[in-house]
Amino acid sequence: MRTGRPTPAELRALARRDPVLGAALRRLPPFPGFPDGAQRAADSHFHALARAVVYQMLSGKAAATIHARVHALTPGRRFASPEQMLALSHDQLRAAGLSGAKARALHDLAERALDGRLPLRRLARLPDDEVIARVAEVRGVGEWTAQMFLMFRLGRLDVMPTKDLGVQEGLRRLDGLTERPSPRQLGARAEVWAPLRSVASWALWRLVDETPNET
Repeated sequence: MRTGRPTPAELRALARRDPVLGAALRRLPPFPGFPDGAQRAADSHFHALARAVVYQMLSGKAAATIHARVHALTPGRRFASPEQMLALSHDQLRAAGLSGAKARALHDLAERALDGRLPLRRLARLPDDEVIARVAEVRGVGEWTAQMFLMFRLGRLDVMPTKDLGVQEGLRRLDGLTERPSPRQLGARAEVWAPLRSVASWALWRLVDETPNET
């Protein structure tokens, strides 16, 4: 359950365990640490998860616009609390630009936060697998979103999203493969990166960012 930023000694040890990844890390910008800026801007774990729901399958600009509209549905500078979210009708959420599925997901998220099925105040103290299990039970929130919450909100350093296409593509480039690895192959390859698999994930994303149009 390490969080935040690895020590220089830990990064050197990672590079020794995998010299190919180590060479990539030396070439890439320094690992910035987690959580990232967008997640720090969220004023609560509830807001961070609600924001993830809003942003799913939308471009950044469109998602930001809808998120701002949902934010404006309740008074004050903070995003809606679970109680306030449940007080909003589906029609209000739909009028803000959300799909019906996302409106139902936000209500389910709020209900779980209030009845304790999703113990938001304790999430930071729970192990990774339990956080993923609890978060992924929310309607419309799957394993990938739960893993992103672990990494970018809670700052966990040993998360490997094996189903993420960007991470798969990054490994294809790192290892010079002809095809993207399967989730199982990626998981097996990632064992050498523990306990800093989040750092490796970040590096693989950056490798794709370098030449995003490469096929």
